[in-house]
Amino acid sequence: MTETRPVWPPHWPRVLDAPFGPPCPGAYRARPEDFQVEEVLGFSPEGEGEHLWLWVEKRGMTSDMVARELARACEVPSRSIGYAGLKDRVAVTRQWFSVHLPGREAPNDLTARLTEPSIVLLETHRHPRKLKRGVHRGNRFRLRLTGEAANVPGLDERWSWLCRHGVPNYFGPQRFGPDGRNLYRAASLLARKWRKRDDPQGMLLSAARGYLFNVQLAARIEQGTWDSPLEGEVVVLDGSSSQFVTERLDDELRDRAARLDIHPSGVLWGRGDSVARDAALASERDSLAAHPALCEGLERAGARLARRPLRLRLTSPGLERDIDGAIWLSFELPPGAYATSVLRELIDHPTLNFQPSPTGDDERGAPDAPTAAVQ
Repeated sequence: MTETRPVWPPHWPRVLDAPFGPPCPGAYRARPEDFQVEEVLGFSPEGEGEHLWLWVEKRGMTSDMVARELARACEVPSRSIGYAGLKDRVAVTRQWFSVHLPGREAPNDLTARLTEPSIVLLETHRHPRKLKRGVHRGNRFRLRLTGEAANVPGLDERWSWLCRHGVPNYFGPQRFGPDGRNLYRAASLLARKWRKRDDPQGMLLSAARGYLFNVQLAARIEQGTWDSPLEGEVVVLDGSSSQFVTERLDDELRDRAARLDIHPSGVLWGRGDSVARDAALASERDSLAAHPALCEGLERAGARLARRPLRLRLTSPGLERDIDGAIWLSFELPPGAYATSVLRELIDHPTLNFQPSPTGDDERGAPDAPTAAVQ
């Protein structure tokens, strides 16, 4: 079959356009303070051990930039720094970092050594282990929306619908780079044969896997089955990496899906056989049939097949109206989920439709977290 070149910008559908129509134009992240992210670890450092864990607030910086600054200030190699996930650059975020300091204390003047005023050290604790990618429970967001969309009653209805029914778990624009450049680089590299030295952090592999997943999700939205299991579906338990294949669709499974207790899933492509069956397996194959080169390239590169839920639950959602007419949204998402996928259903903005940012922001996509099969 002829390979279909990845299309950019892609035309991946929103779920709310059918019941409510396209969203009104809106703005977000006009300044870093409008996009607040707090990592939810889900456990506490034990208070002793070889690793110093630091609770850090950063503004206008990537997590990689903070890690390099901590390594310099603590006089350790970069590999001695750990963190659970990459956080947005144009934002104010709080997250944990770990520094391997066996047998020695942190510099007494650590705060003074942090030459970047955009880094604020809030707490320090000891722990026996390095902070690994993807071990956190999730991220809590507080986002400020302005513009026409924030001043129409319809936004409240759209938000209420997402709180009841969930959000499509698209990989966000950050995954693919400006103008989809990460994706096109990935397609070129996979066609030649992927080598780690050309993609040391796996960013390009992640862009290809993310694109194929979004293609599957878009197809299920068009079919009206993104939020309900098919025959032979691999469903994922909400808030967990646990999954099982539906032996037979019945009222109980449909009710659990309606309550957001379980979610249909899509494939993160790689080596291995999908355990989906029947209609679910046919849907996966049909949606990816136009991209054999990407699929085969990922297999040759050694990526392992995994799964990701097609749908997200908004945990602890909230909506507040500011006196200036702006709207503040708050919610928590699991690791690997994108707040931009939530915003895309609520406001019309070029960056949310995978188009170039008018401000020229250049945010990298984050590699897949090496956690369980479901991100």
